[in-house]
Amino acid sequence: MLRFEEARQIVNNALGSYAIDRFPEELYEPVRYILSIGGKRLRPALVLMACSVFNDAVHQAIKPALAIEFFHNFTLLHDDIMDNSNIRRGQPTVHERWDPNTAILSGDVMSILSYKIISESDDRYLKDLLQLFNSTALQVCEGQQYDMNFESRMDVTVGEYLKMIALKTAVLIAASLKAGAISGGADTVDAELLYEFGMNLGMAFQIRDDHLDVYGDPDKFGKKIGNDIVTNKKTFLLIKALELSDPEMKSRLNNLLGNKNLDPETKVREVTSIYQQLGIDSITADLASAYYEKSIQYLERVNAEAPRKESLAEFAEKLMYREA
Repeated sequence: MLRFEEARQIVNNALGSYAIDRFPEELYEPVRYILSIGGKRLRPALVLMACSVFNDAVHQAIKPALAIEFFHNFTLLHDDIMDNSNIRRGQPTVHERWDPNTAILSGDVMSILSYKIISESDDRYLKDLLQLFNSTALQVCEGQQYDMNFESRMDVTVGEYLKMIALKTAVLIAASLKAGAISGGADTVDAELLYEFGMNLGMAFQIRDDHLDVYGDPDKFGKKIGNDIVTNKKTFLLIKALELSDPEMKSRLNNLLGNKNLDPETKVREVTSIYQQLGIDSITADLASAYYEKSIQYLERVNAEAPRKESLAEFAEKLMYREA
C-alpha cells in the first residue's frame, strides 16, 4: 500500500533523474522548465498507488506514470496558449516566457516523449497500456475542443458540460488508475473498476473545483474567488443557474455576463447573489458528493484486501473535501 506523498516523491525523483539531453536547447529547455516548476503530480502518483493495490513492485509502473505526467504537461502548454494564460503554478507560462510558437513546438515534443516513455513499459502490459493511452489522448483533445466550443455559446446544457469535463478532466484521472492496475497485474474486471472509480472521482474533482472558485475561502483557495464568473466560463454553476432562472432572472444574468464595462467585483457579487437565490451552492455541492460516493462504491468492489485500498480511499476523501 503506497500513500500519496510516498508516490509523489517517487515520481519527483524519477522526473529529476530523467535526462532530456537532446538539442536544440531552445526546444527542450521549455520542457525542462514546465516540469521543474512544480505541480501536484496527482495523476502519476495515482498510477503508482493503483499498482500498489495489486503489487508491491511499483517500479514497474514508473514508466506509465512518467508518460502520463509528460502528456498532462503537454496539454497544459497548449491550453495556456488557447486560454491566453500568463501564469502557471505561480510562474510565467511557457508562451509568456518564450513565445507561442516555442510553446506549441515544445508541447508537441512533450507529447512525443510521452509515447516514447510509455513504449518502454513492461512488455507484458505494453499493448494494453498503449491502447489505454491512445484512447485517453484522443478523449482529452475532444474535451478541450468542446470546452472551446462552449466559449461562444450561451445554450450549453448540463449534459454537454458533464460530457466535456468527463473527457477533459476525468478520463486522464481514470486512465492513470487503470494504467497502474494494468502495471500491477490486475485482471480486466478490477482494472475497469478502478477506471470507473477514477472517472467518478474526476467528475467530483472538477465540479468541486467549480464550486471552490465561487464559494471557496480566498485565504485557503490561494487566489481571488470568482475568476470563472469574471471570464464567463461555462461552469456547472452558471449553466445550472441559466437553466433554473425564470425569464426575468435569466435576462438579468445575461446582462451581467454581457456587460463589459462592469467592474469584476460587482459582477462577482451580483452573479453570486443570483446563485444564492437559486440554491446553486447546495445543488453543486450535492452533485459533487454524488459522484464522490459513486466513486467509493466502485473502489469497494475492487478485489483486494481493504488495507491495500485504504490509501486510495483517503486520497479520494481529501481530494473531495479540499479547500484549495
